[in-house]
Amino acid sequence: MTTKNAFYAQSGGVTSVINASAAGVIETARQHKDKIGKVFAGRNGIIGALTEDLIDTDLESAEDIAALKNTPSGGFGSCRFKLKSLEDNKREYERLIEVFKAHNIGYFFYNGGGDSADTCFKVSQLSEKMGYPVQAIHVPKTVDNDLPITDNCPGFGSVAKYIAVSTLEASFDVRSMAATSTKIFVIEVMGRHAGWIAAAGALVEDHNIPVLTLFPEVEFDKDKFLAAVDAKVKEHDFCTIVVSEGCHWPDGTFLAEQGTRDSFGHAQLGGAAPVVANMIKEALGYKFHWAVADYLQRAARHLASESDVEQAYALGKAAVEKALEGKNSIMPTVVRESSSPYKWSIGEAPLSEVANVEKMMPMDFISDDGYGITDKCKEYLYPLIQGEAYPPYENGMPKYVTMKGISVEQKLEKFEL
Repeated sequence: MTTKNAFYAQSGGVTSVINASAAGVIETARQHKDKIGKVFAGRNGIIGALTEDLIDTDLESAEDIAALKNTPSGGFGSCRFKLKSLEDNKREYERLIEVFKAHNIGYFFYNGGGDSADTCFKVSQLSEKMGYPVQAIHVPKTVDNDLPITDNCPGFGSVAKYIAVSTLEASFDVRSMAATSTKIFVIEVMGRHAGWIAAAGALVEDHNIPVLTLFPEVEFDKDKFLAAVDAKVKEHDFCTIVVSEGCHWPDGTFLAEQGTRDSFGHAQLGGAAPVVANMIKEALGYKFHWAVADYLQRAARHLASESDVEQAYALGKAAVEKALEGKNSIMPTVVRESSSPYKWSIGEAPLSEVANVEKMMPMDFISDDGYGITDKCKEYLYPLIQGEAYPPYENGMPKYVTMKGISVEQKLEKFEL
């Protein structure tokens, strides 16, 4: 029997540790050459499979693959491209099968978030519906931390660490200027429907910082919020506000909604911080500064959480090992065994229970007033931001790697997306 090749792709918004998962997949596959031939990486995610633009990772050195563990973003390129149902877009699925057949691909490792889990689940059904056996394993990744079943998602711990540290540092700055200048600092963080990242910013309260946090899980009440801000400033002379991009009015409209949608059909967000800051200025007159963490929070490999890097690699490694065990249509997960001391292990979840399911912040993680986090939430968060996994530096700059990215020869006719 001919040894099957593997296809690996990155999907959706990248993180500071998604490449660690890539390293876990590729290095583990290389240790099992008797069972997995080549690992092809899709250039720009699943689009690379549809267009037959496959990167031959065998042409990347062992040193460069290992260096992926220290490099942010998507080393092979990512995309926002969601496959429709098999019934609605049979053409794309047939194309995937053609490409997989042409390159003898029997393993599919898709590294992404919720939409990617959905795509992976659909591909896993190809063997039944289209007669070509493909073992599809989803490798979890999302800064939003909203995948179900797994305790946490690779990418989140590092974003949480970056936001917690950045919010603390900026708050020290504001505190030092508050007597005669800025009294309000607003930082906007990612999180469309789940407030996990915003919760990380709330950790600064343990450093005696007056902070109010706006979660997607709590409807925004303008009058209540302004009263809370005013009370904080009157007591402390300043206030820090962490606002999730998914913060919304009671009717469901996002504070930051721009009226446009991305390729997945999600409302495009961005701008909650200036909305909140100007609201405070108009009502209370306090001088403010605001910032949108945006790409900075998910690209900050220089301040990655050590536990996050370790888990990202371990889940990539586990994806290959589970595929070799004959598993299909699953996602390896992080299982928390203890918070203090922090202990975790690898589990698994069927993709049928992962796809199209979002994990929100539990309400017992949010304080009764809706503007803070509970001790239970802190017990959950602190282990995820533990440890520093600094990349190597050269001439004062992080030493990151860029893949050669050499494509294999195409065997099929051109495919138009």
